This record gives sequence, C-alpha cells and structure tokens, in this order.
Amino acid sequence: MNEFLVELTTAIPEGTDPAEVDRRRAAEAVRARELAEQGRLLRLWRPVGETRSVGVWRADDESDLWSNVLGSLPLWPWMTAEVTPLRPHPNDPGPTG
Repeated sequence: MNEFLVELTTAIPEGTDPAEVDRRRAAEAVRARELAEQGRLLRLWRPVGETRSVGVWRADDESDLWSNVLGSLPLWPWMTAEVTPLRPHPNDPGPTG
C-alpha cells in the first residue's frame, strides 16, 4: 500500500440541523476507528487552534484513497482535501514508540 499526507478541512453548510451534524460526527469517529483497524488511517493530528486535520493514510493508489477511504467518511460531503503522495526517505528512522 502507498502512503499519503492528507489535509482535511470540514465546512458544515449553513443551516444544517445540529442533530445531523452530531450524527455525522459520531459516525465519523466510528469510521475512523474502522479505517485505523484496517491499516488505512495511520496517524491523525489537529493543528493547534485550527479545525483542519492532518493525517497519514494508506491506500492502494490515489483513486482508492479518494473513492474507498476518504469517500467513505460520513463528513466527506462537507470536506475539502489536499493530498500529497509520500514515499520513504532514505534517512527515515522508521516508526518509534
């Protein structure tokens, strides 16, 4: 699988029922856990003071990432994404922890 750096920004449409927002956010948390268990969501951060998320995701290719991974997120219809394909750096120390 290939790795991608993904920046996601969510913009909830004005006038959206708050109950719908809550429902989608709860479903988003469930889906994120599923994607992590599948090895598709590796890491996810929220920059301090911002509403966007930055993460490292895995997919077969960029098409798979867009359609089967990001496209499966309940908040996806309200998101914009910036995707950067990644490849290992020769000096990468590997996972820590």
